[in-house]
Amino acid sequence: MRNSKYPFIVGFLIVPVGLYALLVLWPYIQTFGYSFTNWSGESQKFDIIGFKNYTTLFSDDVFRKALWHNVLLLIFLPVITILLALFFAFLLNVGGRGGTGGVTGVRGSAFYRVVFFFPQVLSVAILAVLFEAVYRSDSAGLLNGVLVKLGLEDKNNPIEWLNDPNLVLWCILAILVWSGVGFYLVLFSAAMQSIPKDIYEAALLDGAGRGQTFFKVTMPLLWDSIQTAWVYLAIAAMDAFALVSSLTPGVAYGGGPDYHSEVLSTYLMRNFLYSGKSGYACAMGVVILFLTLILSIVTLRVTRRERIEF
Repeated sequence: MRNSKYPFIVGFLIVPVGLYALLVLWPYIQTFGYSFTNWSGESQKFDIIGFKNYTTLFSDDVFRKALWHNVLLLIFLPVITILLALFFAFLLNVGGRGGTGGVTGVRGSAFYRVVFFFPQVLSVAILAVLFEAVYRSDSAGLLNGVLVKLGLEDKNNPIEWLNDPNLVLWCILAILVWSGVGFYLVLFSAAMQSIPKDIYEAALLDGAGRGQTFFKVTMPLLWDSIQTAWVYLAIAAMDAFALVSSLTPGVAYGGGPDYHSEVLSTYLMRNFLYSGKSGYACAMGVVILFLTLILSIVTLRVTRRERIEF
Protein backbone atom coordinates (compact mmCIF):
# COMPACT_ATOMS: atom_id res chain seq x y z
CA MET A 1 0.00 0.00 0.00
CA ARG A 2 2.80 2.36 0.92
CA ASN A 3 4.71 1.72 -2.33
CA SER A 4 1.58 2.25 -4.44
CA LYS A 5 1.54 5.98 -3.65
CA TYR A 6 4.83 6.67 -5.47
CA PRO A 7 3.49 6.12 -9.03
CA PHE A 8 0.61 8.45 -8.13
CA ILE A 9 3.01 11.18 -6.93
CA VAL A 10 5.31 10.72 -9.93
CA GLY A 11 2.31 10.97 -12.26
CA PHE A 12 1.50 14.42 -10.89
CA LEU A 13 5.11 15.64 -10.82
CA ILE A 14 6.42 14.43 -14.15
CA VAL A 15 4.68 17.10 -16.26
CA PRO A 16 5.59 20.20 -14.17
CA VAL A 17 9.15 18.93 -13.57
CA GLY A 18 9.51 18.20 -17.30
CA LEU A 19 8.29 21.70 -18.20
CA TYR A 20 10.63 23.23 -15.64
CA ALA A 21 13.57 21.30 -17.06
CA LEU A 22 12.64 22.26 -20.64
CA LEU A 23 11.85 25.93 -20.08
CA VAL A 24 14.26 26.81 -17.25
CA LEU A 25 17.12 24.34 -16.86
CA TRP A 26 17.75 23.68 -20.57
CA PRO A 27 18.23 27.39 -21.45
CA TYR A 28 20.73 27.64 -18.58
CA ILE A 29 22.65 24.66 -19.95
CA GLN A 30 22.59 26.15 -23.48
CA THR A 31 23.85 29.49 -22.19
CA PHE A 32 26.69 27.78 -20.35
CA GLY A 33 27.64 25.91 -23.53
CA TYR A 34 27.50 28.99 -25.77
CA SER A 35 29.74 30.90 -23.34
CA PHE A 36 32.67 28.80 -24.57
CA THR A 37 32.09 29.79 -28.21
CA ASN A 38 32.38 32.80 -30.49
CA TRP A 39 28.68 32.55 -31.43
CA SER A 40 27.42 35.73 -33.10
CA GLY A 41 23.74 35.02 -32.42
CA GLU A 42 22.76 35.28 -36.08
CA SER A 43 23.58 31.71 -37.12
CA GLN A 44 24.36 28.34 -35.61
CA LYS A 45 27.92 28.41 -36.94
CA PHE A 46 30.49 28.99 -34.24
CA ASP A 47 33.86 27.81 -32.98
CA ILE A 48 34.81 26.54 -29.55
CA ILE A 49 37.21 29.07 -28.00
CA GLY A 50 37.41 27.71 -24.46
CA PHE A 51 37.72 30.27 -21.65
CA LYS A 52 38.62 33.20 -23.92
CA ASN A 53 35.28 34.96 -23.29
CA TYR A 54 35.84 34.75 -19.53
CA THR A 55 39.42 36.04 -19.65
CA THR A 56 38.32 38.89 -21.93
CA LEU A 57 35.43 39.66 -19.61
CA PHE A 58 37.53 40.53 -16.58
CA SER A 59 39.85 42.74 -18.63
CA ASP A 60 36.87 44.63 -20.07
CA ASP A 61 36.75 48.14 -18.56
CA VAL A 62 33.04 48.58 -19.26
CA PHE A 63 32.21 45.24 -17.62
CA ARG A 64 34.23 46.18 -14.53
CA LYS A 65 32.48 49.55 -14.38
CA ALA A 66 29.06 47.86 -14.70
CA LEU A 67 30.03 45.36 -11.99
CA TRP A 68 31.05 48.22 -9.68
CA HIS A 69 27.69 49.92 -10.24
CA ASN A 70 25.89 46.70 -9.30
CA VAL A 71 28.05 46.46 -6.18
CA LEU A 72 27.02 50.00 -5.19
CA LEU A 73 23.37 49.09 -5.69
CA LEU A 74 23.94 45.92 -3.65
CA ILE A 75 25.29 47.98 -0.77
CA PHE A 76 22.80 50.84 -0.73
CA LEU A 77 19.51 49.44 -2.08
CA PRO A 78 18.89 46.76 0.60
CA VAL A 79 20.15 48.94 3.47
CA ILE A 80 18.13 52.06 2.61
CA THR A 81 14.97 50.19 1.60
CA ILE A 82 14.90 47.91 4.63
CA LEU A 83 15.64 50.70 7.12
CA LEU A 84 12.93 52.96 5.68
CA ALA A 85 10.42 50.10 5.49
CA LEU A 86 11.16 49.04 9.07
CA PHE A 87 10.89 52.62 10.35
CA PHE A 88 7.54 53.29 8.67
CA ALA A 89 6.16 49.85 9.54
CA PHE A 90 7.11 50.43 13.18
CA LEU A 91 5.32 53.80 13.18
CA LEU A 92 2.21 52.38 11.55
CA ASN A 93 1.95 49.43 13.95
CA VAL A 94 3.31 50.52 17.33
CA GLY A 95 4.23 54.16 16.88
CA GLY A 96 1.02 55.66 18.23
CA ARG A 97 0.50 57.00 21.69
CA GLY A 98 -0.01 54.42 24.39
CA GLY A 99 -3.27 54.59 26.30
CA THR A 100 -5.95 52.50 27.86
CA GLY A 101 -6.12 50.50 24.63
CA GLY A 102 -2.47 49.58 24.88
CA VAL A 103 0.20 50.11 22.25
CA THR A 104 -1.28 51.15 18.89
CA GLY A 105 -0.13 52.43 15.52
CA VAL A 106 -0.48 56.01 14.35
CA ARG A 107 -3.94 57.26 13.47
CA GLY A 108 -4.91 56.45 9.88
CA SER A 109 -2.34 53.67 9.58
CA ALA A 110 -4.55 51.64 7.19
CA PHE A 111 -4.71 54.57 4.78
CA TYR A 112 -0.95 55.12 4.99
CA ARG A 113 -0.32 51.46 4.10
CA VAL A 114 -2.29 51.94 0.88
CA VAL A 115 -0.38 55.14 0.08
CA PHE A 116 3.00 53.54 0.70
CA PHE A 117 2.10 50.42 -1.29
CA PHE A 118 0.82 52.37 -4.29
CA PRO A 119 4.21 52.61 -6.13
CA GLN A 120 4.42 48.81 -6.05
CA VAL A 121 1.43 48.46 -8.39
CA LEU A 122 2.97 50.72 -11.04
CA SER A 123 4.67 48.99 -13.96
CA VAL A 124 8.25 49.82 -14.89
CA ALA A 125 6.99 51.61 -18.01
CA ILE A 126 4.85 53.93 -15.87
CA LEU A 127 7.75 54.51 -13.48
CA ALA A 128 9.96 55.46 -16.43
CA VAL A 129 7.42 57.97 -17.76
CA LEU A 130 6.78 59.37 -14.28
CA PHE A 131 10.44 59.89 -13.41
CA GLU A 132 11.31 61.27 -16.82
CA ALA A 133 9.06 64.17 -15.77
CA VAL A 134 10.60 64.27 -12.28
CA TYR A 135 14.20 64.31 -13.57
CA ARG A 136 13.53 66.48 -16.61
CA SER A 137 16.63 68.60 -17.26
CA ASP A 138 14.94 72.00 -17.39
CA SER A 139 12.91 74.13 -15.00
CA ALA A 140 9.73 72.32 -16.12
CA GLY A 141 10.94 69.17 -14.41
CA LEU A 142 9.52 68.50 -10.95
CA LEU A 143 12.82 68.50 -9.07
CA ASN A 144 14.31 71.42 -10.95
CA GLY A 145 11.05 73.35 -10.71
CA VAL A 146 10.94 72.94 -6.91
CA LEU A 147 14.60 73.94 -6.55
CA VAL A 148 14.06 77.02 -8.72
CA LYS A 149 11.00 78.06 -6.69
CA LEU A 150 13.01 77.68 -3.47
CA GLY A 151 15.82 79.79 -4.92
CA LEU A 152 18.31 76.92 -4.65
CA GLU A 153 18.93 76.69 -8.37
CA ASP A 154 19.39 79.06 -11.29
CA LYS A 155 16.51 78.82 -13.79
CA ASN A 156 18.95 79.21 -16.68
CA ASN A 157 21.30 76.51 -15.41
CA PRO A 158 19.15 73.58 -14.23
CA ILE A 159 20.60 70.29 -13.04
CA GLU A 160 20.65 67.58 -15.70
CA TRP A 161 19.89 64.72 -13.37
CA LEU A 162 20.07 61.84 -15.85
CA ASN A 163 22.83 63.40 -17.94
CA ASP A 164 25.20 64.09 -15.07
CA PRO A 165 27.75 61.25 -14.66
CA ASN A 166 27.93 61.89 -10.91
CA LEU A 167 24.16 61.78 -10.35
CA VAL A 168 22.63 59.33 -12.79
CA LEU A 169 23.24 56.11 -10.81
CA TRP A 170 21.92 57.68 -7.60
CA CYS A 171 18.80 58.81 -9.48
CA ILE A 172 18.19 55.19 -10.49
CA LEU A 173 18.79 54.08 -6.89
CA ALA A 174 16.24 56.63 -5.63
CA ILE A 175 13.59 55.21 -7.98
CA LEU A 176 14.30 51.64 -6.88
CA VAL A 177 14.01 52.65 -3.21
CA TRP A 178 10.84 54.70 -3.78
CA SER A 179 9.12 51.89 -5.66
CA GLY A 180 10.22 49.14 -3.23
CA VAL A 181 9.70 50.58 0.24
CA GLY A 182 5.92 50.09 0.17
CA PHE A 183 6.11 46.36 -0.50
CA TYR A 184 8.55 45.69 2.33
CA LEU A 185 6.59 48.00 4.64
CA VAL A 186 3.55 45.74 4.13
CA LEU A 187 5.75 42.64 4.61
CA PHE A 188 7.19 43.94 7.88
CA SER A 189 3.78 45.21 9.03
CA ALA A 190 2.32 41.74 8.62
CA ALA A 191 5.21 40.30 10.63
CA MET A 192 4.83 42.95 13.35
CA GLN A 193 1.13 42.25 13.72
CA SER A 194 1.99 38.67 14.71
CA ILE A 195 4.09 39.96 17.64
CA PRO A 196 1.99 40.10 20.84
CA LYS A 197 1.37 43.68 21.98
CA ASP A 198 2.15 42.54 25.53
CA ILE A 199 5.84 42.42 24.61
CA TYR A 200 5.84 46.09 23.58
CA GLU A 201 3.82 47.12 26.61
CA ALA A 202 6.17 45.25 28.95
CA ALA A 203 9.17 46.95 27.34
CA LEU A 204 7.57 50.39 27.70
CA LEU A 205 6.64 49.68 31.34
CA ASP A 206 10.27 48.75 32.02
CA GLY A 207 11.30 52.19 30.81
CA ALA A 208 12.38 51.39 27.26
CA GLY A 209 12.03 54.27 24.79
CA ARG A 210 10.72 53.96 21.26
CA GLY A 211 14.24 53.64 19.87
CA GLN A 212 15.22 50.92 22.33
CA THR A 213 11.97 49.08 21.63
CA PHE A 214 12.68 49.19 17.91
CA PHE A 215 16.24 47.86 18.13
CA LYS A 216 15.85 45.49 21.10
CA VAL A 217 12.39 44.06 20.44
CA THR A 218 11.16 44.67 16.90
CA MET A 219 14.28 43.94 14.84
CA PRO A 220 15.23 40.66 16.58
CA LEU A 221 11.68 39.34 16.26
CA LEU A 222 11.50 40.32 12.57
CA TRP A 223 14.89 38.96 11.61
CA ASP A 224 13.53 36.17 9.38
CA SER A 225 11.52 38.70 7.37
CA ILE A 226 14.51 41.06 7.16
CA GLN A 227 16.69 38.21 5.91
CA THR A 228 14.18 37.36 3.18
CA ALA A 229 13.86 41.01 2.17
CA TRP A 230 17.64 41.35 1.96
CA VAL A 231 17.93 38.43 -0.48
CA TYR A 232 15.15 39.74 -2.73
CA LEU A 233 16.59 43.26 -2.76
CA ALA A 234 20.06 41.92 -3.51
CA ILE A 235 18.65 40.09 -6.54
CA ALA A 236 16.86 43.30 -7.62
CA ALA A 237 20.15 45.20 -7.31
CA MET A 238 21.81 42.69 -9.65
CA ASP A 239 19.18 43.50 -12.28
CA ALA A 240 17.91 47.12 -12.60
CA PHE A 241 17.79 46.51 -16.36
CA ALA A 242 14.37 47.97 -17.11
CA LEU A 243 14.89 51.34 -15.40
CA VAL A 244 18.42 51.85 -16.72
CA SER A 245 17.45 50.97 -20.29
CA SER A 246 14.32 53.16 -20.13
CA LEU A 247 15.67 56.26 -18.46
CA THR A 248 19.35 56.71 -19.11
CA PRO A 249 20.75 58.16 -22.32
CA GLY A 250 23.11 56.14 -24.46
CA VAL A 251 23.12 53.74 -27.37
CA ALA A 252 20.97 50.60 -27.23
CA TYR A 253 19.71 49.76 -23.76
CA GLY A 254 21.00 52.84 -21.98
CA GLY A 255 23.88 52.89 -19.57
CA GLY A 256 24.85 56.48 -20.24
CA PRO A 257 26.17 59.00 -20.05
CA ASP A 258 29.51 57.39 -20.91
CA TYR A 259 28.56 54.12 -19.11
CA HIS A 260 28.04 55.87 -15.77
CA SER A 261 24.72 54.08 -15.20
CA GLU A 262 25.75 50.84 -16.91
CA VAL A 263 24.81 47.66 -15.07
CA LEU A 264 25.63 44.07 -15.93
CA SER A 265 22.24 43.31 -17.47
CA THR A 266 22.26 46.29 -19.87
CA TYR A 267 25.81 45.55 -20.98
CA LEU A 268 24.86 41.91 -21.54
CA MET A 269 21.88 42.82 -23.74
CA ARG A 270 23.93 45.30 -25.76
CA ASN A 271 26.53 42.66 -26.54
CA PHE A 272 23.92 40.00 -27.28
CA LEU A 273 21.66 41.98 -29.60
CA TYR A 274 23.73 44.82 -31.06
CA SER A 275 27.42 43.94 -31.02
CA GLY A 276 27.21 40.43 -32.47
CA LYS A 277 28.96 38.99 -29.41
CA SER A 278 26.33 36.55 -28.22
CA GLY A 279 28.87 34.03 -26.92
CA TYR A 280 30.55 36.81 -24.94
CA ALA A 281 27.14 37.87 -23.59
CA CYS A 282 26.42 34.27 -22.55
CA ALA A 283 29.67 34.22 -20.57
CA MET A 284 28.52 37.41 -18.88
CA GLY A 285 25.17 35.78 -18.07
CA VAL A 286 26.94 32.80 -16.49
CA VAL A 287 29.02 35.16 -14.34
CA ILE A 288 25.89 37.05 -13.25
CA LEU A 289 24.16 33.76 -12.40
CA PHE A 290 27.01 32.56 -10.17
CA LEU A 291 27.45 35.99 -8.56
CA THR A 292 23.74 36.06 -7.69
CA LEU A 293 23.79 32.51 -6.30
CA ILE A 294 26.93 33.19 -4.23
CA LEU A 295 25.49 36.46 -2.99
CA SER A 296 22.22 34.81 -1.92
CA ILE A 297 24.01 31.98 -0.10
CA VAL A 298 26.42 34.34 1.66
CA THR A 299 23.60 36.69 2.66
CA LEU A 300 21.54 33.85 4.12
CA ARG A 301 24.51 32.50 6.08
CA VAL A 302 25.79 35.86 7.33
CA THR A 303 22.36 37.02 8.46
CA ARG A 304 21.41 33.67 10.00
CA ARG A 305 20.53 33.90 13.68
CA GLU A 306 18.92 31.66 16.21
CA ARG A 307 15.16 31.83 15.83
CA ILE A 308 13.39 33.68 18.66
CA GLU A 309 10.11 32.14 19.76
CA PHE A 310 7.33 34.22 21.28
